[in-house]
Amino acid sequence: MTQQAPHRYLGKARKLVDGVEKVTGRARYAGDVSLPGMLHGKLALSLFAHARITRIDTAAALKIPGVVAVLTADDLPTRNRQPSSRQTTTLAREVVRYRGEPVVLVLATSLAAAEDGVAALQIDYEPLPAPVTAEAALDPAAPVIWPQGAPKADTDLTAAHAAVARGEEQSDHVASNIHEQKRFSRGDALAALATAEVVVAGTYRTAIVHQGYLEPHAVVADIEPVRKHITLYTSTQGQFGVRDEVARLLGLRTSQVTVVPMTVGGGFGAKYGILDPLAAAAALAVGRPVRIVLDRSEDFLTTTPSPASTITIKLGATREGILTAIVAEMVIDNGVYPFTLGGIMSTLLGGYYHCPNVQIDVVEVLTHKPQAGAYRAPGAPQVTFALESSIDELARRLELDPLELRLRNAATTGDPMGNNDPWPSMGLRQVLEAAASHPLWRDRTSGSGVGLAIGGWPCGMSPAAAVCRVDTDGIVRVHVGSVDISGVNSSFVLVAAEMLGVPPEQVEIVAGDTRSGPFAGPSGGSQITYSVAGAVAAAAQEARRQLLKVAADMLEARIDDLDLRDGAIHVRGLPGRTLPIGEVARRAQEQQGGPGPIVGEGRTAPAENAPGFVAHIVQVTVDHETGRVQPLRYVAIQDVGFPLNPLMVEGQIHGGAVQGIGWGLHEALRYDENGELLTASLMDYTLPRAADVPSIETVLVTNPAPNGPFGARGVGEPPITAGAAALANAIRDATGARIYELPMRDEVVWRAIAMQNSKDIR
Repeated sequence: MTQQAPHRYLGKARKLVDGVEKVTGRARYAGDVSLPGMLHGKLALSLFAHARITRIDTAAALKIPGVVAVLTADDLPTRNRQPSSRQTTTLAREVVRYRGEPVVLVLATSLAAAEDGVAALQIDYEPLPAPVTAEAALDPAAPVIWPQGAPKADTDLTAAHAAVARGEEQSDHVASNIHEQKRFSRGDALAALATAEVVVAGTYRTAIVHQGYLEPHAVVADIEPVRKHITLYTSTQGQFGVRDEVARLLGLRTSQVTVVPMTVGGGFGAKYGILDPLAAAAALAVGRPVRIVLDRSEDFLTTTPSPASTITIKLGATREGILTAIVAEMVIDNGVYPFTLGGIMSTLLGGYYHCPNVQIDVVEVLTHKPQAGAYRAPGAPQVTFALESSIDELARRLELDPLELRLRNAATTGDPMGNNDPWPSMGLRQVLEAAASHPLWRDRTSGSGVGLAIGGWPCGMSPAAAVCRVDTDGIVRVHVGSVDISGVNSSFVLVAAEMLGVPPEQVEIVAGDTRSGPFAGPSGGSQITYSVAGAVAAAAQEARRQLLKVAADMLEARIDDLDLRDGAIHVRGLPGRTLPIGEVARRAQEQQGGPGPIVGEGRTAPAENAPGFVAHIVQVTVDHETGRVQPLRYVAIQDVGFPLNPLMVEGQIHGGAVQGIGWGLHEALRYDENGELLTASLMDYTLPRAADVPSIETVLVTNPAPNGPFGARGVGEPPITAGAAALANAIRDATGARIYELPMRDEVVWRAIAMQNSKDIR
């Protein structure tokens, strides 16, 4: 559903509808929920990456004043289920397979008592061999983590971010620590590479990165013992998926589980029910409400960070700068449970540029670490770092402007992605053209480094519904079932206002739970605005139709002669003939034999998505003596289709760019050779601080999506994709040194400069 400009409300910046609640501390998070009789849960986490549990002595813990129950795996209704993912994990039984796996849950009347109970537990382990890196796990002599084959998940709650079903299976199905091995190819890449006039090659490594949200995981499970009905108050991105999975794991009907999504203090792909099955199972076991809130170290230890990767890539090209071959191998460390990112990573790696010959081999590896999970554009920062660094090197070899090289090869609508599906409507060339005219790129001079990188994301889509009610007070209430993690409700307000001709102040978004809210997909994959805004528009349009029909009778006018604006219905050409929409709604629902309440329903089921592409330009200085990199200016150019609410769109771009700086210069979860996490607090895991972030300029490219509501595209994922690569290219421009690993901390940069200097001397 596309509406032509000009718009009265859409496309104009408007503040967050819940901003005042958040800045004044009145927003309610899952950790704020307190119910009568509620017990506080505290987890005892495994101290080993791999060990047999030989004894759990709960006697001392049960003697702690306030401790009500100490639960092990055998005490839960999930006792006979084999976990197949972090989302299906409750408590470990017999064996632990990663440092941080939940082993025991202590329930007490206070958090302090629960913590004392955990401290009093006696848990004995027999350590077992534990390959904790992909290299160790791929060693033929390494013990196989799942000798009978890796458990298969019945569902993947994070699939909204990175679902790609393509590629040729390469596995021989012999038991190993490789859970998936695929090839994505077209043409004859090896032959094209062998005959290429210019070849560049490199191996790029990225670390494990945590999503870095402000609010750790939290959930409260309430129980109605008679009906066995569970209500979950939770910090989640996808309430319907969590409901279905909890019901499946506990053997309940979906009608026996209600998920109430609370305000989310950041998710970025990580909040899809990690604690919910355990809290629900515990509430069933003891017949009382249970609250579990992770502290920061627990969150680092037992959640689902982005995977580490090693990407070896070779590019072949003509001397004129036309890509002829892309050959790559990706090794992805997915932790203890399967989490397939190879498909989306290959889709992007082989799809940013038009290239007739592509071969990408993906090896997804299991290790004794927490399962990897989605993090904003999962897999994209890793492959973009490798590909865009290589493209930059190719430009230098060819003595071409790096932006010109990208323009010569940029994929366009209809070109194949890495999985050989055609790109839907996309705007890579448009963002590159905008970058070419930007002063930071056009006027770059020596003295500092300026780097450029592109990035993109296919963006998701899912069916959705919405309901629009016009009440007698004149307030328009729009009911949705989506979770607002990024300000989307502040755009939905504008959509409804635009369609109904009412001021945005007259529109209220009512976000329902799984019992009261219309269905919507999870808030991931940059799909909510694209999917739900269309349903909101359709619902508002239907409410508008009903209002005009009722008003036509009341005003004794033809519908075609009516105009709906400023919250009232007017007869064109007759200034005195006006009715507020609240009065129309009152008459409609009070009139015997009349039309009834004004309620519009809207549904959408998009058939084609609308990718979002970016070009980021960053200027840095580098201290050659210390390796310290200081970003000075940052320009984020993005094809947003049409910005429903530019303030929210720019906020998403700013946030994604800062996270890209985190990927590039700061963040890494580090494990030792025994699988012990060395960076389990914010003292050790370094996030970018305000002083580390330069001014960020956003440039919105408006390339309307053919099927997006009002031409909008998803905007959440693309901003994180290019940051690390742009920084690497800026460092290369400033120092001559190419960096092959993330994060590019001081020592890494210093060593690369020293190595480059030694090459120059030779």
